[in-house]
Amino acid sequence: MTVTDLAPAVFWTDRPGRPGPFPALSGPVSADLVIVGGGYTGLWAAILAKEENPGCDVLLLEAASIGFGGSGRNGGFISDSLTHGLSHGVSLWEKEMPELVRLGRENLRDFASTLERHKIDAGLQLNGKTTIALAPHQVRELRELEKLHLEFGDDACWLDADEMRADVDSPTYLGGLRVRSTGGIVDPGLLVDGLTEIAFRLGVRIHEGTAVSGFTRTPYGVAVTTSGGEVMAGQALIATNAYPAPLRRLRHLVLPVWDYVLVTEPLTASQLASLGWRERQGLTDAGNQFHYYRLTSDDRILWGGYDAIYYRGGGTGDELVRRDSSHALLARQFHTTFPQLDGLRFTHRWGGAIDSTSRFTATFGTALGGRVGYAVGYTGLGVGASRFGAATALDLLARRDTPRTRLEMVRRPPLPFPPEPLRWPVVEFTRRQIAKADDREGRRGPWLALLDRFGVGFNS
Repeated sequence: MTVTDLAPAVFWTDRPGRPGPFPALSGPVSADLVIVGGGYTGLWAAILAKEENPGCDVLLLEAASIGFGGSGRNGGFISDSLTHGLSHGVSLWEKEMPELVRLGRENLRDFASTLERHKIDAGLQLNGKTTIALAPHQVRELRELEKLHLEFGDDACWLDADEMRADVDSPTYLGGLRVRSTGGIVDPGLLVDGLTEIAFRLGVRIHEGTAVSGFTRTPYGVAVTTSGGEVMAGQALIATNAYPAPLRRLRHLVLPVWDYVLVTEPLTASQLASLGWRERQGLTDAGNQFHYYRLTSDDRILWGGYDAIYYRGGGTGDELVRRDSSHALLARQFHTTFPQLDGLRFTHRWGGAIDSTSRFTATFGTALGGRVGYAVGYTGLGVGASRFGAATALDLLARRDTPRTRLEMVRRPPLPFPPEPLRWPVVEFTRRQIAKADDREGRRGPWLALLDRFGVGFNS
């Protein structure tokens, strides 16, 4: 069986005993706070709102099923970064970076303590990450990044080719930057289930199969139009991320970029020993087109990334979870990286939409006179940052002056993407230029240099 013969299935949620199903909304209801979207941001917003005010009536509406989107399909990398990495943050908000780093570290600590307090086992391992150089220019880039991590007090060290291969063995490795202090890995499915359990335990009302199509401002709040009836609410919070938001302005700020993933069968003891990988940390390539990969709890390897695909018109339909060319490419690249695993089979493949913004970080704000808030656009680093986004959106709805709401990243939105039909050719051209930069030892051409100047781009 080849990888393209596999039916698409998400490894993290392909298991029995998950919470739910929750009934669809039926008939008009009211609530203090309506949350639109049942992924990490929506679940965290529900939990934080109930923990702050247990008497708040919180209603969470999900168009499909809880964790259906990126929250249930990601690679399970969790980071303390709010800025798509240190170097990207410094390039955009150099003066605010000490505060952004502090808030990111605080957010990750609070993330972990919430799981511990509620006795949720989500497979969280704060064992950091290694970024790997596959080309000589990436060695130079990662040595510079090592200096930046050390400036901000991270536990970071450079591994030369021999040290890297002694840690995780691949003939393709030229070195690696091992950072142990900035995050780790988590089981995305267990995290979705755990956050759902906490929210339900706190009294959040959850409805699946309930699509939200719009909002209308009322004298006392907002009327939410849904497929199951109208909801009269004091406030609403949008957490739809890559999927079309019921607030049109967000459709210009968020680009759904598709990413593809494979998972292998469990490794035998001898196969695992051939790799080393004793710290079980997550790994990523250093290129513009990069892979991310990690071990699962039962010793499979999740291998994803490289292709970042935008479909004309911003498609997010179920038919896009399968892309044979991307899955076949991933399989070939996997066996090039780990030739000692020749013959290892894949058991799962899928695709998922990432909510990218032009600056690669989330965007926050309110609409309808402050009655509707939002936090969307994490661009692949939303597992940890979703909690920060939820807290920030709640601050904005409450009109609170906090360290979060004072950030320029929160006060100023990213530049919008061009509308269709211009959007697709611009994104495709940018994608080709990114691939060329990898082939030219990282040298970015005039188009990418122009985008860099304005702090915008295309990424997953």
